Amino acid sequence: MENINVIEPQWFALNVRSRHEFQVRERLTMKGIEAFLPTVERLRRWKDRKKMISFPLFPGYLFVHIPRRAQDILNVLKINGAVNLLSGAPGEPVPVPEEQIIPLIKAVKNNEPLDPYPYLKEGQRVRIIKGPMRGVEGLLVEKAERHMLVLSVDVLAQGVALRIYASDVERI
Repeated sequence: MENINVIEPQWFALNVRSRHEFQVRERLTMKGIEAFLPTVERLRRWKDRKKMISFPLFPGYLFVHIPRRAQDILNVLKINGAVNLLSGAPGEPVPVPEEQIIPLIKAVKNNEPLDPYPYLKEGQRVRIIKGPMRGVEGLLVEKAERHMLVLSVDVLAQGVALRIYASDVERI
């Protein structure tokens, strides 16, 4: 059994009530808990107008950066709208590796266009070697004759696709 009282903060996937992602992120931030909610902009149409709206990239989930201590976990779970941290075994939340979260944070900060993408376990691993996303690693795939880099989040069994030029990547 792993030690539940790891002091260094780790990223965890937090399952939240349906359509409560933004409210939970705000409540976590107000309590001083670092939270990351990757979003995607989509055009929403009504009868009389159109508007770009932010939607969660992974509906029902956001990420928290906390030490793996019982008190810190309890502080997160006490937030109104929080359901549970994704766990491997009951009471043992599974950390999301930093190498899966940092590229998502970079992509969101750089306003890169992201598309939800089916989770892939296999494919060519590549590293971006040019531009603001330099150093980010992922899977190279083709979608509608365009090259995409898939950033995977294993614990959610989901991923997102980022448009790239094949010439901007190298094999790992």
